[in-house]
Amino acid sequence: MRSLQLWKLLGLLSLTVVLSTGCATQQPYDYSALLASKPRSILVIPPQNNTVEVNAPYIFLSTITAPLAEKGYYIFPVAVIDQFMKDNGLPTPAEMNSVPLDKLREHIGPDAVLYVTIDDWGQQYQIISSVAVVSSSWRLVDARSGETLWQGRAYAQQSSDGGNNGLAGMLVAAVIEQVVNSVSDKTPELSANANYRTINSPSNGLLPGPYLKVETQGQ
Repeated sequence: MRSLQLWKLLGLLSLTVVLSTGCATQQPYDYSALLASKPRSILVIPPQNNTVEVNAPYIFLSTITAPLAEKGYYIFPVAVIDQFMKDNGLPTPAEMNSVPLDKLREHIGPDAVLYVTIDDWGQQYQIISSVAVVSSSWRLVDARSGETLWQGRAYAQQSSDGGNNGLAGMLVAAVIEQVVNSVSDKTPELSANANYRTINSPSNGLLPGPYLKVETQGQ
């Protein structure tokens, strides 16, 4: 009798795992708002920075224009926009992100605005290893209605262990990583990779813009 009860319990647990796995299946992204809006131009607001890395917003900005433009959208020059906002009394990204959409339309004229929050950025040192991490959250909104058109999350990391086996190898890798990072910064490359993957994700990436279609038809 106990054996039978045990098998029933195991069967119920197996069913629960199967159902849980099925529920975790990622649903297709709903692009209906983006398809209805059909933005041609995107204004990237300098990101809000939730980390201690003061250069993170500007490293991010240096890596976002290319993948968005390659996707077929006109991107307002990020450095020009940053300076324009500073010249108009908005010295910090927090203040830039608080500008009402109607003011952005009046003075700049974008179809859509991309708001970004940097959640994690830089080198994280542990006892016998280190990890370079970049992480940011994105929200693309219609510049007229304020409706969210698309959302994404960019993440990338690179560990120092490099597949080394054993404690000695991990210690050597960690020491080398700290020395290398004193003269180099991996975050630009990681940010570029993360942004490209987010925009071009086959399941929930950004849909192609109108200028990509024009280029494709002309080939």
